[in-house]
Formats: sequence, C-alpha cells, structure tokens
Amino acid sequence: MIRGADAAAENFAMWPWRDRKGRLSLLKLLVFAALFAPAAWIVVAFGTGTIGARPLNAAIREFGLWTIRWVFIALAITPVSGIFSYPALFSVRRMIGVAAFTYGVVHLSLFTADQAFDLRAVSFEILSRTYLTIGFTALLGLSALAATSTDGMIGRLGGRNWRRLHRLVYAIAALGLLHFWMQSKLDVWEPTVMGGLLAWLLGYRALKWALPRRDGMSAPWAAGLGVAAALVTAFGEALYFWLAMGADPLRVLAVNLSLATGIRPAIVVLLTTLALTAAVAIRNLIARWGSGRPQLERVRPSGVRFG
Repeated sequence: MIRGADAAAENFAMWPWRDRKGRLSLLKLLVFAALFAPAAWIVVAFGTGTIGARPLNAAIREFGLWTIRWVFIALAITPVSGIFSYPALFSVRRMIGVAAFTYGVVHLSLFTADQAFDLRAVSFEILSRTYLTIGFTALLGLSALAATSTDGMIGRLGGRNWRRLHRLVYAIAALGLLHFWMQSKLDVWEPTVMGGLLAWLLGYRALKWALPRRDGMSAPWAAGLGVAAALVTAFGEALYFWLAMGADPLRVLAVNLSLATGIRPAIVVLLTTLALTAAVAIRNLIARWGSGRPQLERVRPSGVRFG
C-alpha cells in the first residue's frame, strides 16, 4: 500500500503543470493552457465554417504555421531567460517543444485526410514536391527530439550526446522556415520576419559562445546584432523577390525604408531586437547599480560576520 501510494504521488507530481517537487507551478499551468489555445481556435473556426472557403486546407495551414511558431518560441527561451534573468522559463521549454511536435503530427494527419488517407498518394506528394520533402524532414527531426525529451532518455544518451542531438533544433527551424516560405508563394511577410528573427537567435548563441563575457551580453553587442538581423531580413527579402519575380533589388530595399506598403519585415525585426536591446541595457544598468551599493553587514557582538 505504501509503495502504491508513493507511485501515485510520483505520477501526480509528473503532471505538466507541476514542478519537480510536485508543487503547482503557475507559469507551467499558464503555458500548458496557452499551448491548447491555437488548436481550440482552429477547431472552433473549422466547426463554425469561419476558418476559410476551404476549411480543411486552412486547418492544415494553421496547424503547420503553429508548429513553426512553437519551435521559434522554444528557441527564444534561452535568450529571453538570460536577458530578463528568469531561468524558470527553462522549465517550460520541453513542454513547448513537445507541443510543436504534436501540432506537426496533426498538420501531417490532416494532410493525409485531405488525400483521402491514401498513403501511396501522400508518399508520392512528399517525394515529388520539394517543399513537402523539406517539411517532412523537419517533422522527422522533431520526432527525434520529442522521443528523447524525457529524463530517462537524457540518462540513457548521456548529457553530452543528448545536447548534441538537440542542437538539431536549429536545422529543424531552418527547414521548417524554408517549407513555410516555399508554400507561401508571394505572401512571404511572416516567413521573412521569422527568417530575420532566426538570424538574430543564431547570432545571439554565436556571440554568447564567442565573447569572453559569458555572464551576459552588452547593450552595444545586442544593438549591433539587431541591426545585422534587420539587414539580413531586408537583403533576404530583396533577393527573394529578385529571384522569384525579377524585381529590382534596389527598389525592394527602398520599400523597406518607407511605410508606403505598410511596415516591412525588416522594420519588425529591427523594432523587436531593439526592444530586446533596451531590456539588455536596463538589466546591465540594474546589475551595475546593485553591485555598486554598499553592502550592510550584520555583525555578532564578537565581531564574527554572518548572514
């Protein structure tokens, strides 16, 4: 009976909204609920006929889109937790990664349903269409990460091998983004923004590894990285429209500097990264202010320091 009660308590502690000690985590509970929100919206919109003229195709697209979004959000955990000194975010990274895999599986399942569950037709489409081959490869990569996301698999693989395997997430994000970009045809606003943010995320990790100051990134480095990511976004968009439509790259670059066609992806990337730069500057200012304050010492009558 005691052993059974201990097992039940251990299983209870493994609920996704509880921490490792079995206590309720408000952060994990909110994130867990948020992971279901897009799927719930898609289901309701599909059922009420408000998702689009071709409901099944729209649902396939939305689940695929959220797969990529969750991957990017999982990648953003490391820089955001470092910038805002909030390591608790790491406790939800695994949950978000598993959600990305789940949305990807639903995305593929709905595509299979659209093909009348004809697996031969599905296989032919995946092998004959480059963007589908790329997307399927990314989903296979997500499957490997999801299958090895448990503590037991970390122990079996060993920490070093596990970290090497999970670095595949960068390639998976790039493949998923390329899949999204190719199937979007001319409506590439969001994949272009994601491309710029991916450049920033990869640049952030490269700088954290290369800079001797490992405890935090300075504001000038963060600002420079943001400007570089915005330039990559602008030149990438110009290159795409030149190759896809023969548009003059200089004219496309000029459009990025005006608001005549709305806010362009490069501006979105620049504003987002500058906001993070401001957060870095504020964090470093607070850290310097805190380190410069005189530390009050409580002293025992004998003069021995404690506290």
